[in-house]
Amino acid sequence: MSDRVSREGTTRRTLLVTGAAVVAAAGCTRYGEESDGGESFVPAPTSPAEKSGSAQPPAGEPLGTTSEIPEGGGKVFEAKKVVVTQPARGDFKAFSAICTHQGCTVDKVADGTIDCPCHGSKFRIEDGSVAKGPAQRPLEAKQISVSGNQIRLT
Repeated sequence: MSDRVSREGTTRRTLLVTGAAVVAAAGCTRYGEESDGGESFVPAPTSPAEKSGSAQPPAGEPLGTTSEIPEGGGKVFEAKKVVVTQPARGDFKAFSAICTHQGCTVDKVADGTIDCPCHGSKFRIEDGSVAKGPAQRPLEAKQISVSGNQIRLT
């Protein structure tokens, strides 16, 4: 190994030794132990997930908030082609917003049904099953997660 001197006058060996010393010093203290620089600091967990050691960002694509979904009703998220319903307080369901009759996008949730504007098909908010034809198949169920007031498509 050569000890070539850089433009600043520092040798490669000096840089390697200094770097190793910094790395060693950084790894020598533990939470609550004293070091030459004072007590080391590790921030306390702030959420239940962090406290349990499973701190991960919520999974899935954000759709909206629980306050947007009325109890006994729902909301169509047209851009995501998903409809989210709340048949009973705190019970959120999600379905494809594509009607199984001829592929139109449902446009509203009213009176306990998810309604298609093209031919009048209606689907139940509880399970996406057909309440009124001409559609003969239920809406496809979608997976969502609710964390706090956030609804995410998973």
